[in-house]
Amino acid sequence: MEKFRLIIDQIKEKENQQKNNDLFSKIAKTYPQLDTTVKWNQPIFTDHGTFIIAFSFAKNHFSIAPEKAAIRALEKNIQEIGYIYTDNVIKVPWKSAINWELIDQLIAFNIEDKKDHDKFWR
Repeated sequence: MEKFRLIIDQIKEKENQQKNNDLFSKIAKTYPQLDTTVKWNQPIFTDHGTFIIAFSFAKNHFSIAPEKAAIRALEKNIQEIGYIYTDNVIKVPWKSAINWELIDQLIAFNIEDKKDHDKFWR
């Protein structure tokens, strides 16, 4: 995930850098068809030019941004995990384990839901 290196290096704690590096590597391995880019200082995964998922970082958490439709579709799962979320982002405290199953579901949902979509955003 060399493309994301400068962003990951901005995360203060080395353990949190590694946590996100591992996550991004897992996404790239599981979904090799996704392209990577950095926009708005955020690592972003896209599919055929359309947005799939982005991440941003704060002092006490990192945020997952999969767009509203994915959050609505998987809202029950997010609630069961206990993550704090809004219409647009899911906050994962640094001290928490990353729930790969949820991230996988969010990505799979967006890939399927946007397979015929030809714009970046919904």
